Amino acid sequence: MPFAMEKLAPRERLLVEELMEACSRAEAIFWRQSDPEGAALYEKLPAGKDASDAALRRFLWINGGRWDLLDGNRPFVGREPMPPGHWLYPKDLTRAEIESYVAAHPDERKDIYGERTVIARREGRLAAIPYREAYRDLLTQAATALREAAEFSDGDPAFARFLRMRADALLSDDYYASDVAWLELVDPKFDLILAPYETYMDELLGVKGSFGAAVLVRDDAESEKLAVFRKYVPEIQDSLPLPPEDRPSLRGKAAPMEVVNAPYRSGDLRHGYQAVADNLPNDPRIHEEHGSKRIFFKNFLDARVAEIIIPLARRLLREEDARASARGYLIGTMLHEIAHGLGPAFARVDGKRVSIREAIGPPFSALEEAKADTTGMAALSWLAERKAVPAEQLPECYASFVADLFRTVRFGTAEAHARAEMMEFNFLVSEGAITREPSGRYALHFEKMPAAFSKLSKELLEIEAAGDRKRAEAWFAKYDAMPPDLAASLKSLTDVPVDIDPQVPFPESIR
Repeated sequence: MPFAMEKLAPRERLLVEELMEACSRAEAIFWRQSDPEGAALYEKLPAGKDASDAALRRFLWINGGRWDLLDGNRPFVGREPMPPGHWLYPKDLTRAEIESYVAAHPDERKDIYGERTVIARREGRLAAIPYREAYRDLLTQAATALREAAEFSDGDPAFARFLRMRADALLSDDYYASDVAWLELVDPKFDLILAPYETYMDELLGVKGSFGAAVLVRDDAESEKLAVFRKYVPEIQDSLPLPPEDRPSLRGKAAPMEVVNAPYRSGDLRHGYQAVADNLPNDPRIHEEHGSKRIFFKNFLDARVAEIIIPLARRLLREEDARASARGYLIGTMLHEIAHGLGPAFARVDGKRVSIREAIGPPFSALEEAKADTTGMAALSWLAERKAVPAEQLPECYASFVADLFRTVRFGTAEAHARAEMMEFNFLVSEGAITREPSGRYALHFEKMPAAFSKLSKELLEIEAAGDRKRAEAWFAKYDAMPPDLAASLKSLTDVPVDIDPQVPFPESIR
């Protein structure tokens, strides 16, 4: 996305340039995790005049590898299927083999299931290689750039301190202290995401993080508008339909919310699904003890609403229901990110507290996205009852939400967000909140939305609290297939983009 570097003071410009340099190293690590063979092909393809080479190069960049993320992860180069664990595991390793191995070597389970280890075969055994060793060269370069950036953060010593702590974390694989320091930043003008936070890439165990990064510049005016939502976060948590032990109190916990522009993104924040918001960090200990930060990427959100959300609403909803708006979409997005930090911090399995991500396994990403969607929308009616959101705004929020369902399911259910929202769409249909008109357009029954969202939110929260993988798999199996009539409607929308593609120069080297 274009960013006016010339508007920055000279030392601010140097700060941003060093942050971008650090983020570019995260990009290179991401390709090692995702598809190093695709990275080699990308670099061999000339960026010049040949249209077919240029198109292939661009498609490799958009997908972050050789598999089409909008077509069930089918290969568009060669015939090799996408390894479910990408290059985080040996290609031929199966979940069953891992489970058998850790049963025979229980002392190695923690490292094998570690969020920041790469698994390799060595002398007939499985070896867990820490990220700090597997990517040492690139992490060292990123850490150096962060320390250089800290030298230019004259006006914000707390941000400089965070940058130095994050540099240390990259080289130790221990992000806890720097995550806490990040949450304690107060309205920073510049901010940074750089860590292996998300686990979407790991479809084998669903636990290992891929590197993503973004340089952030705060929008003060828009950030101030979030205060009303931040105020109610602890009360919303207390209102959830779970026993107290499964909804730890958020009173006194950090809940910073920032509206930012992101002039530079890399790694898992740049390829495939283009996020317009984030709730970080993902460490359940941080959530339970300190809270989390909600970030809204204004430049990406504005583009999504204008180019995709509003056009889809106008084409697929009956005229009186096509009320999608930038305001309605922003409210829904804010509540989605708030809801990522709501509910249980851990699952209860056989009387023990365990990571929800580990307990649920590969379905976790879709489950968590659906939980955030539906718990956020259930919170919307809760807020309206307390007049924190005007009741007359609810229809545009619901219409914006459904238009986003149409947008996301176009990614195909191999993508976590799409699988989540396909399930949500089918559930709303089953509850009579969405119906298809003879015209082929969809009608929204706003009066049925609150009860439907509350019912679905309760189901998903209970699954997470119990860490019940079989229940999660059965729920998605029941609801995640795309109806033929919806598939036909979506197929006709070739003139509406599936996603945004930031127009920035592609790097010559990504390794």
